[in-house]
Amino acid sequence: MNNLALHWKILIGMLLGVIFGVLMLQFNYGKDLVVDWIKPLGTIFINSLKLIAIPLILASLIKGVSDLKDIAKLSKMGGRTVLLYMITTVTAVTIGLGIVNLIQPGKIVSKEAQAKLVEAYAEDAASKQIIANEQKADGPLQPLVDIVPSNIFDAATDNANMLQIIFFSIFFGIGLILIPEQKAKPVKDFFDALNDVILKMIDLIMLAAPFGVFALLAALVVDAPSPDLFKALGLYSLCVLLGLCLMIIFYIILVRFYATKTPKFFLNGILPAQLLAFSTSSSAATLPVTMERVQEHLGVEEEVSSFVLPIGTTINMDGTSLYQGIAAIFIAQTFGLQLDLAAQLSIIATASLASIGAAAVPSAGMVMLLIVLGQAGIPEAGLALIFAVDRPLDMCRTVVNVTGDAAVSMVVAKSTGKLKS
Repeated sequence: MNNLALHWKILIGMLLGVIFGVLMLQFNYGKDLVVDWIKPLGTIFINSLKLIAIPLILASLIKGVSDLKDIAKLSKMGGRTVLLYMITTVTAVTIGLGIVNLIQPGKIVSKEAQAKLVEAYAEDAASKQIIANEQKADGPLQPLVDIVPSNIFDAATDNANMLQIIFFSIFFGIGLILIPEQKAKPVKDFFDALNDVILKMIDLIMLAAPFGVFALLAALVVDAPSPDLFKALGLYSLCVLLGLCLMIIFYIILVRFYATKTPKFFLNGILPAQLLAFSTSSSAATLPVTMERVQEHLGVEEEVSSFVLPIGTTINMDGTSLYQGIAAIFIAQTFGLQLDLAAQLSIIATASLASIGAAAVPSAGMVMLLIVLGQAGIPEAGLALIFAVDRPLDMCRTVVNVTGDAAVSMVVAKSTGKLKS
């Protein structure tokens, strides 16, 4: 077992959790046993992910912004890079929301199963619904007001205030760029080290993922033993895969019309990096191969690739943001929650900004999803619904993340005359 890859351990934990939950339902004492002795382990696992969400955002974003080093560098290449990354990210979330609203995978869950889910997570669901209702009563510009915190320490005490943390992190990073480098270095070194520590903490938490998944799935089965949930989960997975395929098509169109390269040229050039991204689920681990393929096989000069790709690894997580949008709406549908246009626009903004802070390592997107759920007033306990299939989907969305970085680098290179013919 020790030689198995983590994703296989998670899948085994998922399967055993479902089997154990079904088995326990055959006994009168089974449900109580799972709820009292197994479910708390899943809660601890979820809490450990929530624990590092704010430190991850602070460290990752401040590091990413301060790595730009020079505000003037954003004037041409930097400005185009960031703009393109934001366009592709917003496009990804919008595609995701369009698919999940069209197919509505969560709507196939029966009313009875929804009622059991709401009952099982009544306290969490009720508190989130109160927050959602309060947000509806606010003025049209209240979301903008809410982005700017009056007290960063107060904002840091609640994951629902994550947009405020993102705002502060970007603002802080810009401040680091603008002061003399020798003064900024100790602070930057601190956040670089903090980022490394948080990533290592994620590694340690993910070692417990198979046990966390086992507990979550076992509790889910006994709380709402309906086959509808698992049918909906399969349909949800198809929605994510469809969205990711559409994003690949979007990149091909982008490269064809703005970098004037054929789809065959682009896909052949980036394929080895895509395969590595699929196997590692890490944009950061794939970065050296991505840079080699982009420079040697896609014709992007090193001046552009060495700037655009590292930034993309930090702030361009199109596959992650697409998945977050679909997952948020799917969980809301499963719980029977109705999200209006304003709430879904909020998801677009939050998922786009949260993806900027998503670490380029396996399963970090799951941590970021907690931000989106909390901001939209969706029960965070719904994370249990999708964690079982997160690892294989993570592998697929990392392919999209890497492909997006390559596509943007080609477009920026073309616009600056740095793309070889």
